[in-house]
Amino acid sequence: MSQKTYRDALREALREEMIRDERVLILGEEVGVWGGTYAITRSMFTEFGSKRILDTPIAEAAIVGTAVGAAMGGLRPVAELMTINFSLVAMDQIVNNAAKIHYMFGGQIRVPLVIRTPAGWGQLAATHSQTFEAWFAHLPGLIVAMPGTPYDAKGMLKSAIRSDNPVMFIEHARLYGIKGEVPDGEYTLPLGVSDVKRPGRDITIVAYSRMLHVALGAAEALAKDGIECEVIDLRTLRPLDMAPVYASVKKTHRALVLEEDWTTCGMGAEIAARISHDRFDDLDGPVERMGQVEVPMPYARNLEALMFPDERQVTEKVREMLS
Repeated sequence: MSQKTYRDALREALREEMIRDERVLILGEEVGVWGGTYAITRSMFTEFGSKRILDTPIAEAAIVGTAVGAAMGGLRPVAELMTINFSLVAMDQIVNNAAKIHYMFGGQIRVPLVIRTPAGWGQLAATHSQTFEAWFAHLPGLIVAMPGTPYDAKGMLKSAIRSDNPVMFIEHARLYGIKGEVPDGEYTLPLGVSDVKRPGRDITIVAYSRMLHVALGAAEALAKDGIECEVIDLRTLRPLDMAPVYASVKKTHRALVLEEDWTTCGMGAEIAARISHDRFDDLDGPVERMGQVEVPMPYARNLEALMFPDERQVTEKVREMLS
């Protein structure tokens, strides 16, 4: 095991899969010379060349459309979108092509495609600070992964590249620099499997991506007062593995869902609905949700910081629920 950043874990996954399988290629804006917006593919152009690391025009519809065609033709493309906000330009290719071709051709054609894209914020203002994971999790035919740790990011990206189904692989821009233990050897992690990141007995906190770290920080603070939170990391949002969540709620009898998106029609609403419907008799109170303030993202740093649940707010909410 070695300490690696989220960024380096992703780069390792891409490089290992390109060495393992010559059908894997990467395309996107500036992925070659510059290594992409967040330097994930830096130095890979020198190793693999222009036939497998393809710099594209600023045209997201063309990037995803080309990747869909390449996947249908037997390749395993990894398309990088500069941010998830620009996926709006390619929604027809994602929603009506990538997610539906297998169904519309009666299962005869597969689309082994990965769309990698960062979500999140950092003084990027209203149109560049969105996440949209609930939009893509709404789609049958599309796998949606949103890992929160370097270990999960590498293992899940390798599985996504090997999958015969289209995968929306969403990375949080604020996680690229975090470090974590990553195995030195070959490993993969299954898509569609949630993970218990911290065991506990008093309350279940369900989170994913950056909110996982907020949940873990709050759990650590609450533990000093004898409150033990069980933190469940969903990791994949479609398919949604609720088994660890249900097992936890059966033990703790309370659940809090954290998300970075707006709560209206969001992932938290879906998760809360499933817990309430399937485990109603296990609950000692309503499932609570915390998410982004229901306004577009402001640019000012001090206002931006007020948009999301932080560790202090989560600890206060947990104390309120337990009281």
